[in-house]
Amino acid sequence: MTPKELKAALRNEKLALRDKMPVEARIEGSLAMADHAGDVIAIDPGAVISGFWPIRSEADIRPLMARLAERGARLSLPVVLDRETIVFRELVRGAPLIHTGFGTTGPGPEAALLDPEILLVPLSAFDVSGHRIGYGAGHYDRAIDRLRAKGRSPRLIGIAFDCQEVPSVPAEAHDVPLDAVLTESGFRIFNGQGGEG
Repeated sequence: MTPKELKAALRNEKLALRDKMPVEARIEGSLAMADHAGDVIAIDPGAVISGFWPIRSEADIRPLMARLAERGARLSLPVVLDRETIVFRELVRGAPLIHTGFGTTGPGPEAALLDPEILLVPLSAFDVSGHRIGYGAGHYDRAIDRLRAKGRSPRLIGIAFDCQEVPSVPAEAHDVPLDAVLTESGFRIFNGQGGEG
């Protein structure tokens, strides 16, 4: 099996497990994530953080995002412009949200474009080394490449449930490892970059 085929198999397996989680367990897990990381993620006042509005069976990180905003973060949401590109539009309290492609919701084109310093990244699977399997479109990989080309070094915090952990992700050359992962059981830093310090 090629790395790509193995990733696809792991993606399907772990997303199916996530889909089977009872709604109550996802809600409780999402609230636990806010408790675990809301005060732990290291941010400077005005730091730009990209979150996401949940789709399908993803964790609902809106409580976490609200906590980070209370601590002074500027929030943004990813918006799919086309099959290749996502941008990050500022999320402002009271501003309307629109459908932004692939089942996602986000600010409209009038919102400011921001370059996040921290990306809260949904994923299909992750391993103990911080390697992740996304949803297969490569949107985040390309967005990270664009940010790095602009001289930015965004911290990547994966968002998943414990059931999405795998023993090992077949890492490929283009893959960008996570700095940390947040699940319902805690906040795990992989390289000293994800939390305080």
